[in-house]
Amino acid sequence: MQSEERAMRIGELMTKNLETIEAGEPIRAAALRMRTCNIGSLPVLEGGQLVGMLTDRDIAVRSAALGQDPNTTPVREVMTATVITCDVDATLEVAEQVMEEKMVRRLVVVDGERRPVGLLSLDDLATVPEEVLHAGEVLERLQQV
Repeated sequence: MQSEERAMRIGELMTKNLETIEAGEPIRAAALRMRTCNIGSLPVLEGGQLVGMLTDRDIAVRSAALGQDPNTTPVREVMTATVITCDVDATLEVAEQVMEEKMVRRLVVVDGERRPVGLLSLDDLATVPEEVLHAGEVLERLQQV
């Protein structure tokens, strides 16, 4: 791994054009945004602060399966309240460790005030030559769960 002072930071690799949704918006709006943007998850905000994560699976399992009205059910009722985050200035090595420990494939990247500023995925890590081996090992362990 690179020395600490030369190590690549999460902010250099993360996806910066982060799509988000407000907690009070209806599930239908979230599903339409996911479809339009071809994404499977949306960080959920309330007053600019990160309060949860909504995935396409949340919509299918927690909402549709229970017969909730997608036009009136707010995102906050089906989102996952626990969001795994990483600081924008942390190293890629730290991101790998967090992904492995928390058994997640993506991290919401936050600034010093916990405002989401990007997203980092295991796929992103695999694009960095010195990280390829590590990302593959993390993915292998995640698939065993």
